[in-house]
Amino acid sequence: MSGMRPNIYAPQIDQSRKVIDGYHSDRARVGTQAGAERLGISVWELDAGQAAYPYHFHLTEEEALVVLEGRPTLRMPDGVSQLERGDVVVFPRGEEGAHQLLNDTDEAVRFLAISTNGEPDIVVYPDTGKISANERRGENGGIHHIFRIADEVDYYDGMEPR
Repeated sequence: MSGMRPNIYAPQIDQSRKVIDGYHSDRARVGTQAGAERLGISVWELDAGQAAYPYHFHLTEEEALVVLEGRPTLRMPDGVSQLERGDVVVFPRGEEGAHQLLNDTDEAVRFLAISTNGEPDIVVYPDTGKISANERRGENGGIHHIFRIADEVDYYDGMEPR
């Protein structure tokens, strides 16, 4: 999106995530819109009564969020807390950075998410026992696969000796 100067107060939504009830949100990938290649910066608009994404953690990506509007609920391994406008939270790589953002209020929530991006990533979803492998080659290209951890096989499964 060359020539565009994104604005977090008037974001141009480029990803609507309204596939299933309970996970309705819109996202403006302002980092990509501004030309970033290895830095993820997104403005999320989270509808009342919805979650932005499932509870998860990244193995290679560090994330942070800044609450711009509203009072979202943050779920992390140490419990649930209410965030306020202006709050900044960092999610380190690994299990200790597991998180989910929910909007338990009657008003919309808007937050800025910032992440190290551009490298392949593995994401773990503890609630559903899933794991995803993401290559991340510009404009969401490359491989993106989600698996059930319960389907794990032995390293040599299916291999024949030479």
